[in-house]
Amino acid sequence: MQSIERIAVIGAGNMGSGIVQKSAQEGFMVQMIDREKQFVDRGINTIRGFLDEAVQRRILSEFDSKETLSRVSGAVGVDSIDDRTDLVIEAVFEDLEVKRSVLKDLSSHCSEKTIIATNTSSLSVEQLSLMSDRPDRFIGLHFFYHPAKNRLVEVIPSSSTSDSSIKAVVQYCRAMGKVVIVCKDRPGFVVNRFFVPWLNEACTLYEDGFGTPAQIDAIARNSFGIGMGPFALMNLTGPSIALHSTDYLATQLDTGRFTGAKCLRKLVEEGREWDLSGSEECNHESSEIIRRRLLGTVFCVSSQIVEEGICSIEDVDRGAKVGLRWTKGPFEIANSMGVDLASKLASEYASLASIEAPSFLIKQGSEPFKFDFFDLNLENEIATITFNRPEAMNALNVEVMAQLAELWESIESNDSIKTAVFRGAGKAFVAGADIKFFVDRIESDRIREIQEFTEEGHRILNNIQSSRLTTIAVISGLALGGGLELALCCDHRIGVPKTMLRFPETGIGIYPGLGGTQRAVQIAGAECARYAIIAGNWMGSEDAFSMGYLTEVVAFSDIEKAVMDASDGVTEPYGYPYHPRLPESEKIRNILSSYTREGMESIISGSFDTTDQFSTRQGKLISRNAPIAVEMATNLIEIADKSRDDREIGLQAELDGLETIFSTNDALNGLRSVLEGSRVSFDGS
Repeated sequence: MQSIERIAVIGAGNMGSGIVQKSAQEGFMVQMIDREKQFVDRGINTIRGFLDEAVQRRILSEFDSKETLSRVSGAVGVDSIDDRTDLVIEAVFEDLEVKRSVLKDLSSHCSEKTIIATNTSSLSVEQLSLMSDRPDRFIGLHFFYHPAKNRLVEVIPSSSTSDSSIKAVVQYCRAMGKVVIVCKDRPGFVVNRFFVPWLNEACTLYEDGFGTPAQIDAIARNSFGIGMGPFALMNLTGPSIALHSTDYLATQLDTGRFTGAKCLRKLVEEGREWDLSGSEECNHESSEIIRRRLLGTVFCVSSQIVEEGICSIEDVDRGAKVGLRWTKGPFEIANSMGVDLASKLASEYASLASIEAPSFLIKQGSEPFKFDFFDLNLENEIATITFNRPEAMNALNVEVMAQLAELWESIESNDSIKTAVFRGAGKAFVAGADIKFFVDRIESDRIREIQEFTEEGHRILNNIQSSRLTTIAVISGLALGGGLELALCCDHRIGVPKTMLRFPETGIGIYPGLGGTQRAVQIAGAECARYAIIAGNWMGSEDAFSMGYLTEVVAFSDIEKAVMDASDGVTEPYGYPYHPRLPESEKIRNILSSYTREGMESIISGSFDTTDQFSTRQGKLISRNAPIAVEMATNLIEIADKSRDDREIGLQAELDGLETIFSTNDALNGLRSVLEGSRVSFDGS
């Protein structure tokens, strides 16, 4: 598979500059190209402004900002494209003729290896591919605004796009931490297919006299659990864009209901925005009509998407939650209100729109939709298991663990598979367990269910660790808590320079309960385990490799080779040696000298040399953590260090302490603080 390292973006407007910024932030070398220098300069200044804002808000450091800008170069004209460019993204105005002209020029100014992508929210990728000299290396991308902030991207192959081109572009998107939906080339693709008709239906409701924009927005916010209603959203992105999009869908899908409402057309012609002033209160009858029609639109069109094989129900919901920032996706909303009612609302809308009622939803009856949280790919004796719950950072809950257990059993029993690879969609590998699950069980005095969940987790992770298969965790982003515990069960843990690991548990009132207190010691020794667990330090890729928690650190483009080398035995597993991999590094020397048993006592009591900056920082970190959790985790690490001949002792001790730790006020307050985004002070009770 071709790896993508150098990018060129044609178009320096808001979308193009956003794609350039995000690519550069993630380490790609990027050219920003436009037809005039003033446009290029303006685009670079736009990027500089966003980066300056990020520095002011402490999202980025000054160093990171400068490094990002150093990877961006501006150029005028497509004849300036670097011969080494792997991917060119055309991000010009959403007009077929404008794109045709650019694609014609690109054909004669790109090297043969270069993949060409068109960034489009609506135009046919199939039609555009016919304008290119390389249909096998041509693909559609739909970045959501703003590309540097919104994590969703739709990847749209044409019928001629090669598998290698698809894989290369998907890898590029994932390297940027994007949530990727690969979908069929149909009008509107996934998100706009249901979102744009929803916007237009809101306009039609206003036109029909059922409510004002303010009233319709209020009902929409309440019905969908969203922060902004359709009219506020149109004001934000521009009513003209909504009009263009809905007219295009109406034409392409031959659906008159999607044609831009007269009030929207008049608003655009007059250059106005929606007036959102006035009362949001609405009479019950009108409110119910508004609610039913908006919900019916989404249910009906979302069902069409699945019926046409554009993508799965999981991807529809993922698109809504990640791309639009809805709390729930269409099919989750259907489950919460009852699928039979959702089907009825969809049929009501279908009747209004003079289109066929969605058979997909009707056939479901009253049975709730079941969502798959994993993608499984079998290829060349390798099973790749992708946690695909990026809107929740792939967090572990009862349903996820049940599906993982079933999936693992099927893989383990398949003699044709010799390697299992774990990955995570989005920016996280797995970000621990579902905090809300813990809080709900504690508050309702059902701690036993936490115990049962953790016992099942132990069983699954133990099976993975003892498997006949070669197991590989690919950690290209964050691995926190339970996600890190899962990774430590694997023979190989492949990271990239931006990989970050952490055990945050003692900072939220608990301790790692899926074997983390034991395997952290077995891999890197008690001192490194104390540093990681008791203090809850963040571990970057360099430190994690020095300890042994990562077995390899490679460039993102080299991940596939690293996986194959591990699978073929070229790279040997690191194992469980009870000591760090690189004890001579400065960081590890500090850890080994400070996190002895005696050193730990000094750090906690504050009786160390105050000129020792390392110990001072560690003391501050530990002082913020829950005392009971710190004490119990310390004891569990001691057990791991002393029971080397029988590792089951420590694993059982972890389970035995669960009722105690989850019964503390510190645990409840700490876990609640995560949900509320608040700070917590522990009192040791």
